[in-house]
Amino acid sequence: MIDAFLARPLTARLATDGPTIRPVWYLWEDGAFWILSGPWSRLPSLLPARVALSVDVCELETGVVRQVLARGAAEVRPFDVARGRRKLVRYLGDDEERWDPRFREYLYGDVSAVWVYLRPSRLVEKDLGYEVRGGRP
Repeated sequence: MIDAFLARPLTARLATDGPTIRPVWYLWEDGAFWILSGPWSRLPSLLPARVALSVDVCELETGVVRQVLARGAAEVRPFDVARGRRKLVRYLGDDEERWDPRFREYLYGDVSAVWVYLRPSRLVEKDLGYEVRGGRP
């Protein structure tokens, strides 16, 4: 059930020491989160470090409220284009011509992109949903 939830193109929030909390797009593959980063962000300079990540939805019309919480040591890994494309297609669709040019630059330019890699030591899913009766609350 966690894999299906994390396969959705949701925005996560990643927290580091400081504390610093930032919204991120992610790719969930092989039991790990892959987050695109690079010199435009301070995040790689804060790693390796223990981090917390939250992915959640709250749909008022349906009563679906779910969250996945992850904790663990994050590290910087070299960027690879194949994984980068899978991540960007997930959020932006297959047609790269419709993407903002900066996203194509991550794949084909010289922007020194890197991955922030998090294989959680703790991964918890919570269903906080409720039943909607008579319309939206």
